Amino acid sequence: MRFYPHKRKFRDLSEQEVLALAISNEEDDARIFRSFAQSLREDYPASAQMFDGMAAEEDQHRQALIALHQARFGETIPLIRREHVAGALARRPIWLNQTLNLEQMRAEASAMELAAETFYRNAAARTEDAATRKLLGDLAAQEAGHQETAVRLEQISLDGGARDTEDETARRKFILTWVQPGLAGLMDGSVSTLAPIFATAFATQDTWTTFLVGLAASVGAGISMGFTEAASDDGELSGRGSPVKRGLASGIMTTVGGLGHALPYLITDFWTATVIALIVVFVELWAIVWIQNKFMETPFLRATFQVVLGGALVFAAGALIGSG
Repeated sequence: MRFYPHKRKFRDLSEQEVLALAISNEEDDARIFRSFAQSLREDYPASAQMFDGMAAEEDQHRQALIALHQARFGETIPLIRREHVAGALARRPIWLNQTLNLEQMRAEASAMELAAETFYRNAAARTEDAATRKLLGDLAAQEAGHQETAVRLEQISLDGGARDTEDETARRKFILTWVQPGLAGLMDGSVSTLAPIFATAFATQDTWTTFLVGLAASVGAGISMGFTEAASDDGELSGRGSPVKRGLASGIMTTVGGLGHALPYLITDFWTATVIALIVVFVELWAIVWIQNKFMETPFLRATFQVVLGGALVFAAGALIGSG
């Protein structure tokens, strides 16, 4: 059975096609490294310089391969790419690369170098021409050494505390884009929905009605918080990142925060559901305290006082209103 009916198997490629594929691979990898550099240049100039250096090395490999192809097969290079070969590991589309953070780009670069080394070793093993075999073997060795090259380039590019500065910048962007709006959403979902959910619970003692109210409150609050966060700041001047990402973080965490203590009311026994819901609320509030302390550097006691006391007051208001 053929799983890739429109692709060639690597073992069926001619030596000219193998060289053409190697040239195409080097072109793609150089473009990817340059796209990394371009996306990092404003916020992480030292890492951008590192990826520029790696792209320059890929260009050297491509030039050596083209020279060998010209010597053996002439000027016309067949059009063959990774996606034309069964089993070849395709590179991420450029729009997916643009979503990677700094550490993910570094990890992606390491994976690319490992894949290139494997390709050159396999290609060298199946060629009979001595010059071609030597070049492919040399390129395999160079790709194997690219981990050291990346480290060397990083040491050159990220000297003088630049790495620490870039890591701190990445951490700050992560906090501003994901943690801060997500935390605001979790606090809103966990605390603001306490009153309507527990007021309904104690007023009706009907678990299904309580669940529906909790579901509506959670989803409604999530939609509201998500759109509010996304519309409040486009991130251009504040540096808080993509409004879509912030809106998603805020909206999802708001919904999760409210659903946490609404879901127990799927249990038909009222007091069992209520006790579990209270335990969930306790866990939610302490999770908020931990996030505030870890990421927002809020003193633990102050975060505890603000969150736990506030949550307790909202719960008490809902319980008293429902009981009345």
